[in-house]
Amino acid sequence: MATSDLDGDVLAEALAWQQAGHQVALATVTHTWGSSPRPVGSQLAVRGDSTFRGSVSGGCIEGAVIQEALASLKDGKTRNLEFSVSNEQAWEVGLTCGGTVQVFVEPVA
Repeated sequence: MATSDLDGDVLAEALAWQQAGHQVALATVTHTWGSSPRPVGSQLAVRGDSTFRGSVSGGCIEGAVIQEALASLKDGKTRNLEFSVSNEQAWEVGLTCGGTVQVFVEPVA
């Protein structure tokens, strides 16, 4: 899976945080359908103190992913998340079309 320079920076930052003794979780976009602001392979690193770097979507999805990443640090479990907006819902909030994004969240050991 190819990563952009932004995603390379995310991984480097996550490694630096881990080496400094911080708990770190990594979220990765694994699948998209329809409208999605970030492509498959996009990543978000989340530190135990809620500091984060990168992006998997933006807006309320990003906030939900950060919360799930923090929860994964507490319980040590991975998560497969899916967020969807129907075409009708998208139109109601001023978007041109709906879509689905799947995100895998894992605590980094």
